[in-house]
Amino acid sequence: MSVRQSDAFTIPALRSLGWAGLLLGFGLGGFFDGILLHQILQWHHLLSLVTRPPFEDIRVQIMADGFFHLLMYVIAFAGLWKLWKGRHSLAAPGGDRLLLANALIGFGAWHILDGVLSHWLLGIHRIRQGSENLLFWDLLWFFVFGVAFVALGWWLGRDRNGGALGGRTGAAMLAAAVLAGGPVAALPPPNVNTVMVFFKPGTTPSQVFAGIEAVDGRILWSAPSGDVWALDVRDQSRTALLYRHGAWVVSNSAWVAGCLAWTSARK
Repeated sequence: MSVRQSDAFTIPALRSLGWAGLLLGFGLGGFFDGILLHQILQWHHLLSLVTRPPFEDIRVQIMADGFFHLLMYVIAFAGLWKLWKGRHSLAAPGGDRLLLANALIGFGAWHILDGVLSHWLLGIHRIRQGSENLLFWDLLWFFVFGVAFVALGWWLGRDRNGGALGGRTGAAMLAAAVLAGGPVAALPPPNVNTVMVFFKPGTTPSQVFAGIEAVDGRILWSAPSGDVWALDVRDQSRTALLYRHGAWVVSNSAWVAGCLAWTSARK
């Protein structure tokens, strides 16, 4: 006997597994958006269409993109925690099917929410900025990656007495996709040398300049408060050294908010 989606959250043993699928799928949707549209295609960024004060300020743009990816990390790790709690339910009839079905629904739900909220209600960006037919690309993304994935997840989660879909192996692959997708989504597009650095409160000027020297960076811009700096760093493999000198967040790396560098590159 397999499990109906309508029963998924009423059976205690499967509740964590059901939420794990939704959260992991939703987080993957955000990572997919960041990797494909922000990095590879470079069609838009979070606040492309918001130009009124204070959003034209590069620091506000950076913070907005950073908070977006931070939210995706929180959702994804919440999904991983739920998956860990519900791991024993993978052996239950229909457990693995529920996990995959809900992951597909969560992935599609991200794109539906992004389309309705970001593209049409708030108007903060569109899928393909600069296109002559913005609505075409919005609707294409909405139905291909949103509606279609939700429909596929709903179909898969129906009680069709289907066989197992990989059990623990499938769950491990889903978790691996999230763990790999997060850092990759945090990377900027290729050929971007600009690094935005947020230093911890109380970091002394001597610490800041020691960090800049350690990465052989060239100063492009700094906030009057001295806590935000834009650097040109040719050797991107050295940027992690900034953490040793009081940095709190360093962009252009596979760390949380590492996606921030491309925002400055477009400014």
